[in-house]
Amino acid sequence: MPSQSPSSSLFSAAAAPRAPSSPPASSATFGGAITDVAGIEVGHFSDTRRPTGCTVVIARDGAVGGVDVRGAAPGTRETDLLAPGNFVQQVHAVMLAGGSAWGLAAADGAMRYLEEHGIGLDVRFGTLPIVPAAVLFDLPMGDARFRPDADSGYAACAAASSAAPAEGNVGAGSGALVGKLFGVGRAMKGGIGTASVTVNGVTVGALIAVNSLGDVLDPDTAQVVAGARTADGKALMDTRRALLRGEVPKPLLAGTNTTIGVIATDAVLTKVQANRLANVAHDGLARAINPVHTMSDGDTLFVLATGRVALADDAPGMTVLGTMAAEVVARATLRAVRAARSVKTSELDIPSASDFGARP
Repeated sequence: MPSQSPSSSLFSAAAAPRAPSSPPASSATFGGAITDVAGIEVGHFSDTRRPTGCTVVIARDGAVGGVDVRGAAPGTRETDLLAPGNFVQQVHAVMLAGGSAWGLAAADGAMRYLEEHGIGLDVRFGTLPIVPAAVLFDLPMGDARFRPDADSGYAACAAASSAAPAEGNVGAGSGALVGKLFGVGRAMKGGIGTASVTVNGVTVGALIAVNSLGDVLDPDTAQVVAGARTADGKALMDTRRALLRGEVPKPLLAGTNTTIGVIATDAVLTKVQANRLANVAHDGLARAINPVHTMSDGDTLFVLATGRVALADDAPGMTVLGTMAAEVVARATLRAVRAARSVKTSELDIPSASDFGARP
């Protein structure tokens, strides 16, 4: 990919210069969605019985896949096949779901839908859709007996389109919370968010479901936007600083958090490159979540490369692509909590970033 000139914007559209007095940051206005990548569709299913659901990202024509798992408590399916040395070269969808390990069943519904529509790998005896999946733990939100299942995954696929997906309290983000290190009762609402960027004709988009143990920060200012609240619930605590000054966190049940997501690009990538892109994309989580990749998070990012645009030069092309991927992951993470809204259950009253003055 040709290098970008110093005067060019990071984004292909909606760029506006900041006033000289503004803090140093990109001159672009962030926006867009993962569906800006040609060939990518997204569908949500949100359960009306409690805050939970699932979200599917579909590549009907197949896409080269990659994955990187950084959290120590992941809940995943079909991630081994994405390793560069393994046989399968393309995947057809990625399922993100609530419901902890039970939610992995949503991928069964995606397989059923895709098979019915002739999407998958021809294995002579049938059409076999390849659908990796990852889940997050949203069981504290309402009656935990309700969780995404195969019918939920099927419904998400049936709702999929190339339109910009809804954000906030929908799909896999329905029951997501952030900032739980000092107790779920002091947490705030997480959600799902999306963003995209185009540089020199190549587009990268991200869709991130944010259910982190840590706080969510604005990556441009490093200010906490949503996370653990003070004991009276009226102010943000700033988990990082609280831990560094010696405040003791609550005992944690392992695996009760996790940020999961998909990065899509129209670039031509090998499996090795797709896995490397997933690796680098976690830098975006590190910019927007603190602490991140903890022993109680199962942070997992997938990559889908639809292969419609060739990179002009491999080495600098991958460097730029990695920068783009980290950027949209950070921005989608921020958008997830900015789009979220407060939720009440019989046991929890969870505010959102908008209740603390964060803009949508």
